[in-house]
Amino acid sequence: MASPTTRYRLTVMPVEKDGLPCSGRCTIELEHRARQDWIRLLEASPRLAGFSGDERAAVLIAGQILRDVLHRHVDDAGHPLAPHAASLGAALDALDTLHRPA
Repeated sequence: MASPTTRYRLTVMPVEKDGLPCSGRCTIELEHRARQDWIRLLEASPRLAGFSGDERAAVLIAGQILRDVLHRHVDDAGHPLAPHAASLGAALDALDTLHRPA
């Protein structure tokens, strides 16, 4: 049986100098099936010295996305990330230590 996943929709939109959303074609939207619940991970992770709350969330979520992509293609030697899987995995493990409660 497949492991449970949580589906997320991510929207990236620049904010104009006046604080309003941009106008026109300027939004990037994507969907991602995550193996872990990002909300629970953020709730459980400690505040990080030197990181704003937004940076903390961005680092955690970006790491989770990259980890999920690596996991999905672990058996595909032809995938562009395959040659880097070991070093990326080590870097992601190091980032994970930042998010573990003390």
